[in-house]
Amino acid sequence: MLAIVHSRASIGVSAPAVTVEVHLSGGLPALSIVGLPETGVRESRERVRSALLNAGFEFPARRITINLAPADLPKEGGRFDLPIALGILAASGQIPAQSLSDCEFLGELSLDGALRPLKGVLPAVLAARQERRALLVPQGNAEEAALASQGDVLAASHLLVVCEHLSERARLVPIPRTSLEHIPDSAGDTPDLSDVCGQRVPRRALEVAAAGGHNLLFFGPPGTGKSMLASRLPGILPGLDDAAAMEVASVHSVAGFPVRAGGWREPPFRTPHHTASAVALVGGGSSPRPGEISLAHRGVLFLDELPEFERRVLEVLREPMETGEISISRAARQVTFPARFQVVGAMNPCPCGYGGHPTIECQCTPQQVMRYRSKISGPLLDRFDLHVEVPVQGGDVLMQQGGDGETSATVRKRVVAARARQKERGCLNAALAGRELHDACRLNRQGELLLCGAMEKLGLSARALHRIIRVARTLADLEGCEALAQGHLVEALGYRQLDRQQGRSSVVSA
Repeated sequence: MLAIVHSRASIGVSAPAVTVEVHLSGGLPALSIVGLPETGVRESRERVRSALLNAGFEFPARRITINLAPADLPKEGGRFDLPIALGILAASGQIPAQSLSDCEFLGELSLDGALRPLKGVLPAVLAARQERRALLVPQGNAEEAALASQGDVLAASHLLVVCEHLSERARLVPIPRTSLEHIPDSAGDTPDLSDVCGQRVPRRALEVAAAGGHNLLFFGPPGTGKSMLASRLPGILPGLDDAAAMEVASVHSVAGFPVRAGGWREPPFRTPHHTASAVALVGGGSSPRPGEISLAHRGVLFLDELPEFERRVLEVLREPMETGEISISRAARQVTFPARFQVVGAMNPCPCGYGGHPTIECQCTPQQVMRYRSKISGPLLDRFDLHVEVPVQGGDVLMQQGGDGETSATVRKRVVAARARQKERGCLNAALAGRELHDACRLNRQGELLLCGAMEKLGLSARALHRIIRVARTLADLEGCEALAQGHLVEALGYRQLDRQQGRSSVVSA
């Protein structure tokens, strides 16, 4: 007797189909699982046996063979408990086998038959829809699944409930899709930009970075407001559209984070500690999981105290900053996670932090300063579009109540308008390249001479030159200008405060 149950594995942010084949035959009672099962799957035999018996079903005293196809796809976790249990019940005639053909099943069983929630349900919902099959998930994943449901997702809390549904004694009602139309772009508790006192140039740079998706590096003495400025960036970013929000939710689902409708369109803002390892940033492990750069997909990765990160950890950021994805290779498989993120960094000018301070003398030796700054390589620094100093503010500025600048809502309106212009061109300015960059950023002869002179004097690389042009394009978009003016190029060059001539250190001297 043979029964076939459809299910889904979890590989990266994809959910490949898995067919669970259950065969009952004569011979000594035994249960074997084949098809490249990992430890968590092999242990399901004991969970399934106890769940069936405690739910009042008969566990067949037969030789049971379970095949998880395709055989070359690694399977892990307890997500196949429910399909295996249903396959055994169908093969032994305890539930109708024909009721399994139009639905896919996911769920880990407890010993009493209750269904436990899983990671990576959202990608499985999207994949099952492409196959025109419904998906049954644990009740604990119902809220997450409702974000993508189109009347094709069912939720159950217990094995008995699933069997009642398949036997048509008590049909489950499909989960209604969560209405996302009236969910605000922001949760409403984001710190406001008006709280920042003074710092006109850094505030402007933050607006430019938000408008064009540019990477931004703040530097200056401690206590000048670098982290405070960075924390205000989410408040001026536009909300995600539903497609981008679904990408973000899928990554968080795979990582095991709760996925809810609240803050659905809010861009992620990740702040890993400087002790984070390379694996923590890019992802990995024996069974690859997304790292901080993937959790920041479509959002912001804030790296405070940038030189305190190990240099080898920072270097792993270079490739995904350019490509927008990260591929993690292991002996058995290769997994690709999305990683299109915006980097905001903050650093002090030296180990003691007071290099260039107007009143406090720096205590660092030149060798200490050189070692501190050498943790940020020239190629990594090149990938920051804007390098902006956050200077010390006077007491008269800091004593102003409630800040002295525009609110986040006011700045956000300009950012949204600038991004709307970029959307007409097909991508954010930070991603312009090749012919698209040339067409969107045509320069007159005066602008070309200005950039050629700057390239020679500052020792700019070709990458840095292109990033300056992209920033100038964003400045023009903020003003609603079609053509790049010389003023846009001059301002963009002013944001490259860490560039020095070739042959010298590539990191700023404050």
